[in-house]
Amino acid sequence: MESVIRFIDKKHDNYLNELRDFLKIQSISSDSTKNGETRRCAEWVASNLKSSGVENIQILETGGHPVVYGDYLHAADKPTVLIYGHYDVQPVDPIEAWGTKPFEPVIKGGNIYARGAADDKGKLFAFIKGVEAWLAVRKALPINVKFFIEGEEECGSTHTDSFLEEHKKLLAADAVALSDTAWFAEGFPCIQTALRGLCYMEITVKGPDHDLHSGSFGGIVANPLNVLGHIIAGLQDEDGKILIPGFYDDVLKPTDEELEGFKKLPYNDAEMKRCAGVSSIWGESEFTPLERIWIRPTLDVNGLIGGYTGEGSKTVITTRGTAKISMRLVADQNPVKIAKQFEQYVKKMAPKGIELEAKKLTSAYPVHFPASSKFVQGASRAMEQAFGKKPTFIREAFSIPITYSFLKILNAPSVLIALGHPDDNLHGPNEKFSLEHFFGGIKMAAYFLNEF
Repeated sequence: MESVIRFIDKKHDNYLNELRDFLKIQSISSDSTKNGETRRCAEWVASNLKSSGVENIQILETGGHPVVYGDYLHAADKPTVLIYGHYDVQPVDPIEAWGTKPFEPVIKGGNIYARGAADDKGKLFAFIKGVEAWLAVRKALPINVKFFIEGEEECGSTHTDSFLEEHKKLLAADAVALSDTAWFAEGFPCIQTALRGLCYMEITVKGPDHDLHSGSFGGIVANPLNVLGHIIAGLQDEDGKILIPGFYDDVLKPTDEELEGFKKLPYNDAEMKRCAGVSSIWGESEFTPLERIWIRPTLDVNGLIGGYTGEGSKTVITTRGTAKISMRLVADQNPVKIAKQFEQYVKKMAPKGIELEAKKLTSAYPVHFPASSKFVQGASRAMEQAFGKKPTFIREAFSIPITYSFLKILNAPSVLIALGHPDDNLHGPNEKFSLEHFFGGIKMAAYFLNEF
């Protein structure tokens, strides 16, 4: 390994220049006017994989933006890892909020600023260069490696599941390695062992078939908006505990090791309040804030529609009201089951004279990858060797839906290796990526191959 690490150090300037070239490509997948750039980015990635020593390079069509595939499969009887990433990026709006030009990479304060620097080009490129270093120095890899690099992650991965189904044999692996997450704080490297899922519902409460005068009919006609407010109030208690029967039945309890790890992290209420722009922290009092974010499901009203909202007053009982409600789910909860429980509960609260419709708008399954997994443990050792500190195992509050697809379709667990910073401004102006984490990530990837 020493010779591989020395090679990485020697190639410092080359790797940085290549990353700059990668970041200059305006691969905004959701913008059809950038389709040519997005295609060019796929071709650039394919070319770079080839020059890095990866074999069997293919640009595979999906019906949308293409997938770039490559492999190196010469380690008989050794495990196979599928390295996943995406070459597409988010739009840059609002452009006026950027301090630099988003597709002209700039280095300031130890960071490289550009759209896609942290999400996901910089992190993906660290894996590619880790593989390159092994092949350059050792002329072979200690395990089998496949690359699956998509171009639609930032516009919904519309074709990803069908692509995985169609190419199951090509993409078959023992585990999937990806980095789309961040350290908890500087000096606190992390590996995420769980991601939340989602159940997003819309309920519409219907009453009279036309708007009514609230004086003439108030008190004898159920007001859809009053009913909607009553239903929403009945979904949680004052501390935020969700009151839907059976909602918590399948929630996976954290291990003692996880909870001890949480306590070692530098969390404080003041910083959380500053980030959120609030004066107090709220939630289930028997759980710490980190436990509420990582191991507890949530319910939030995301939008309310109905009634008169114009200037001044209009005393009307309207015909209907609608609420959009999201529930972030945790390990072992099933969004299909949760949707049914939610629908049954809200319909029971609707009074006579009210018609209630509940429908699921979108969903994602939560995932959990135990810290005891040999793949997760291997990644942990690689992180410690690269960054000089043993990572903490934490859970993550958001969702990465493709990780469930890897489990469901390929039967391959994901290893979520954090390389970013919490303040990298993913999806926002002035996106950045730490150069220390970029070069450390290359070394981590090299150690990672060895540990697997």
